[in-house]
Parts: sequence; structure tokens; C-alpha cells
Amino acid sequence: MTQTKAEARAERLANDEHAVDMLEVARRAQGVHVAGFTGPDAVELLAPAKVNLFLDIGGKRADGYHEAVSIMHSLMLHDVLHMKLAPGCGEGLSIDITCIAREGLPELDVPTERNIVAKAVRLLADKLGRASDERMVVCVEKHIPAEAGLGGGSSDAAAALLGAARLWGVPADDPRIEEAARALGADVAFFLHGGCACFTGVGDEFAHDLEPMRTSVVLVKPEGGVSTAEAYRAFDRHPTVIPQASREAALAATQAVDVPLCNNLVPVSEQLLPELVDIRAWASERADVEHVLMSGSGSAVFVQCPSFAAAGRVAADARMHGWWARATTFGSTRAAVVPTRVR
Repeated sequence: MTQTKAEARAERLANDEHAVDMLEVARRAQGVHVAGFTGPDAVELLAPAKVNLFLDIGGKRADGYHEAVSIMHSLMLHDVLHMKLAPGCGEGLSIDITCIAREGLPELDVPTERNIVAKAVRLLADKLGRASDERMVVCVEKHIPAEAGLGGGSSDAAAALLGAARLWGVPADDPRIEEAARALGADVAFFLHGGCACFTGVGDEFAHDLEPMRTSVVLVKPEGGVSTAEAYRAFDRHPTVIPQASREAALAATQAVDVPLCNNLVPVSEQLLPELVDIRAWASERADVEHVLMSGSGSAVFVQCPSFAAAGRVAADARMHGWWARATTFGSTRAAVVPTRVR
């Protein structure tokens, strides 16, 4: 399988720190069109997926969180957010969210107030002390599957923080944006940095950047998902310890390619969703696969391939097995506002 022109262009754009032209690639390749989000009170954003190259979950702290070392790498696969301001209803800030499922994904049925995008917008408004009567309208085009360990919700939240800040005239480097990101979850802060980065603490404290990879990768996900909370409860009952040498090598790595691929949530997640074992075994037996690892707490597995052509073959075969699969590439992308183009 060879790359389409759109895919080839997207791969070349991986060298762009912001990769904002990916939106044009996505529009042409997928026929995306969302009306009604134009003008000075509207903004478009990219929200990339990620995988964990290294995830070392440690012991539980007194606050209930786990110590963690996480090295995450962003991908060229991304959600697209459209946001705009509209007149309020006399009740302060109100939020309307619509989700459109792409890539053959199931429709999401999450009430607005439980949606992490709404939580992100409200949290930033609180931190800014903003009390205007207004309505934030959001449309999320979902290309990243949920309950996959790919950070789709967290990335959407990071993008929503940037989008709300832009619409409210707040600089993108305002420290309250990152404060809100860290308060929302361990992965949200990563998507403000993007590329490849190491996080410590409970997985939310930025430690250092690593040089990203540009290689091809296939994401494979079975029909079921893995609850992060359930995976951590199972881990507490049956923890797996990563060798100290692997941990030291991960912390010392300055390039993504040098990170030892490791995730100590794999054993418990494979017990919770045995089909993950089938995916790992299937991918490990292929000659056109270099590395296989589950991301986060699952249920997506990422499969590194020597070329995009090989990734295309692997993705096609995965779909033949009944799994959702997508060939993409590692990239240096982060959650980002798409600049308005002058036509």
C-alpha cells in the first residue's frame, strides 16, 4: 500500500513545530466541512493523539495518586475542534458541545457538563475570574477513539483551553492555562507541549523534551475499552515493577528513538481485556513490525513499522481481524490554534 498525496504531504509537514497545515490535509482527505464557525468570534484547533513510549507507574501516594514516569509522543492523528462565542442567555457562561464521530468511530454520548472540554472551559473561566454572560459553542470532530490510552479527551481539553483563551483575548503563554491543564489531568499538560516529553510526579510535571521521531506507526484497538480506574485498582492488587536499569535509561534518553519501550500496566490491562493479548501476539509475529506496545492503560496498541507502506499493510490486516486500525506517523505536534488564512 502506497501513500496518498494527502498522507505524503501530512508526513512532510511533521517537521513543522505546529503542523497547522494538517487541517487542510485532513479536510481534503476526509471531506470535512463544518459550517457556522467563521468570523472573528470563531477559532479552529488541532488536538493530536499520543502514545506512551515509557510508562512506569509507582506506588500510591497519600493523596490517592500514583507516582509515575511517563514519556509521551504525539502523533499526526488528531481531533479537530471548532469553537465560537455567541450571545448569552442571562445566566453567565453556558456551553454547547456537539461531537461528530469520524474514522468509523462510534458516536459519543456524554452529557455536556461531564465532557472534559466543558470542564476545561469552565475551569479557565474561573481562573481568569471571567463572569461574562456568553455562550461557548464547540464542535469536536473525533478521529481519536475513546478508552484507548491515546489521550483524545485530554488533547481535546488542552485545545479547548487554548481556544477559549484565544476567544477571550488571553495570551497563549498565560500561566493560568497550564495551571488549568494540570488540574484537569495528568495528560492534559503534555498536549500544551507536544512532540516527545518526559513527565514525572504523577505524570503531570514536565521534566524535559526529547527529540521526536518521524517514523510510521499503526494504532490497533479492539472493540472493548479499558477503564483507567479499573486498571489502576488491578495494578494496586498485582503491581509489576519495571527494572531500575530500564527506568534510568528512559530518564536519561534525549531522543525518542532511544527510549526503552515499556509499560507496567500491560499485564493488568491484558487481564481485563484478553483481546489485547491477541493483538500483541498477532503483531509480534509479523516480519513488517519492529515494536509493539500498549499505550497508557489501553485499549489501543501501537505498532512501529519500518515504512509507511508497511504500516498500511499492517493496518489493513488488522481491520481484516475486526479491529479498528489507523496508519499514521509520530510527529512534533501539540494542541494548537489554526491560523486564519487569507483567501
